[in-house]
Amino acid sequence: MAVDLTPRQPAKAYGGEGGAYYEWSPAELPMLGVASIGAAKLSLAAGGMSLPSYSDSAKVAYVLQGKGTCGIVLPEATKEKVVAVKEGDALALPFGVVTWWHNTPGSATELVILFLGDTSKGHRPGQFTNFQLTGASGIFTGFSTEFVGRAWDLKQNDAAKLVSSQPASGIVKLSAGQKLPEPVAEDRKDMALNCLEAKLDVDIPKGGRVVVLNTANLPLVKEVGLGADLVRIDAHSMCSPGFSCDSAYQVTYIVRGSGRVQVVGPDGKRVLETRIEGGSLFIVPRFHVVSKIADASGMEWFSIITTPNPIFSHLAGKTSVWKAISPEVLEASFNTTPEMEKLFRSKRLDSEIFFAPN
Repeated sequence: MAVDLTPRQPAKAYGGEGGAYYEWSPAELPMLGVASIGAAKLSLAAGGMSLPSYSDSAKVAYVLQGKGTCGIVLPEATKEKVVAVKEGDALALPFGVVTWWHNTPGSATELVILFLGDTSKGHRPGQFTNFQLTGASGIFTGFSTEFVGRAWDLKQNDAAKLVSSQPASGIVKLSAGQKLPEPVAEDRKDMALNCLEAKLDVDIPKGGRVVVLNTANLPLVKEVGLGADLVRIDAHSMCSPGFSCDSAYQVTYIVRGSGRVQVVGPDGKRVLETRIEGGSLFIVPRFHVVSKIADASGMEWFSIITTPNPIFSHLAGKTSVWKAISPEVLEASFNTTPEMEKLFRSKRLDSEIFFAPN
């Protein structure tokens, strides 16, 4: 049965003066459920705070816009890590991590974070379930005051006051002058990698650039079980047709710019052909071949791949399968002449992955 691969924008799930939380639903983007992938976006206004919570899924977070602070409490840790975050930062968030996020009160821009993760062990395939520690929907609102009081060694009336003192749910805007911990430089180590500043894994003039997140540059990726990359291609450049050769799904969020995408599956059937633009998300099924061409504005996207150290096979360019296959096999496979085989092989000798316009 064919699955709709059409790129989608997220819908607002909840929010208020401090910001909003948006999510993609498997009802609108069925491949989320098929691949057991969750996708969401958090947007915090100046002074906004996302209250402490944990999720039923391991995730990769990517800062799309702004700068602020992220608090991280790893399982069994005795102290939180307070990490300064800014546009381009990627963080790996394993199971059991408690996080909070805060946008600077005087910020001129919103702090926007993208979350992509594996929901295969979660409550709802294709959708994150977040557990708030405080607020109107906090888990302690479900316990009796007797249990809360016993757990925190408080009198029941004090426990009731503490649990009910935060009327908001999920996101708040802090009062003027209310302080949160300052970021600690050491806490960034092994917790965040800035993809806009990191060493490029691929750099093709007038073509494009890639930074790959893996276990080498962001160790927690191993615990999350996901790989990720940030790709930026220039105006009218093409990303080579290719596929993940380790049975992984590729989940792509368009950060900015626009362009066209085609995806081809079994039996040579084109299963997706559409324009894509900033803010949209789509998923490439396992072993399907995908290619993109940027518009005049160029295009930038952040992707996760459902394996921590992904391997791709490309079908065009100097590192493609065709350059490795012998001339005789290529000639027989295409049922073509030796002259056409030589012409075909003579092309793209210096181009790799990205192809600038002629």
